[in-house]
Amino acid sequence: MDQIKAYKTSDFKPTGDGKSSNWNKAKWVTITQRSHMDTPLQTKVKVLYSETGIYFLFHCEDPKLNASITEDGAHLWLEDVVEVFIWPDTTKEIYFEYELSPLNQELPLMVMNFGGKPHRWQAWYHEDDRNIVHGTSVQGGEKESSANIESWMGEFFIPYALLSPMIQAPPNSGTQWRTNFNRMDYLDEKEIYWSWQDLPGSFHEITRFGTLLFE
Repeated sequence: MDQIKAYKTSDFKPTGDGKSSNWNKAKWVTITQRSHMDTPLQTKVKVLYSETGIYFLFHCEDPKLNASITEDGAHLWLEDVVEVFIWPDTTKEIYFEYELSPLNQELPLMVMNFGGKPHRWQAWYHEDDRNIVHGTSVQGGEKESSANIESWMGEFFIPYALLSPMIQAPPNSGTQWRTNFNRMDYLDEKEIYWSWQDLPGSFHEITRFGTLLFE
C-alpha cells in the first residue's frame, strides 16, 4: 500500500489516548517493521483532517519505555519515538518532519533536501493558530522512563498555519500530499525501526514517500 486516506472531521482536542469518537471515521494503517523481526511489535496510524489542520494517531506495541528526554527540541530519534514526514509541494524539496516521544516531548523540523542530503531547521515559533497540540498515553504500565508496559499512543494536531509557506491553502477533497510514517524503538540494545514506505537508505528518501489522499 502506498496511499493512506485522511478523512474529514470537525475539530477536536487530542488527549493522547485516541478516545475521541472522531477517530471512528478513520481506519488503522499498519506501519511495517523493517528490522529485528525476531521481536515483532505492531505499529499503526490513523489520519484525519479538518478545516484548520491534520490529526495523527499512533498505536505502538512496546514492552518497555526507553525514553528519558524531558525537553522539547532535543534529539528524540535517539530514543523511542514516532515520526511523520509531510511533503505538500513536490515542486520544492522542502518538507516538514514531526517527532513525538512517549513522554510527550516534541521535535518539529523544516527540512530542505538538496541532492538527497537533508538540511534540518528548527525555527518554528508556536503562537496562536501555529501551535501543535499533542498528547501521549501508556497502556499496561506507567508513563515513565524504563517502565514495563504493553503499548503507548501518540496523538497530535498539526495546523495548516504552521506549514505555511509550504502550503498556500488548506487541502480539499482530492488533494494529494506526499508523506511517510516512521517509528524508532530501542529494546535490549536493539535499534528497531518501522517505516510505512520502505526507505532502505534514509528516512529522508523523499521520492519514495507514499501519498496522503484527502477524502
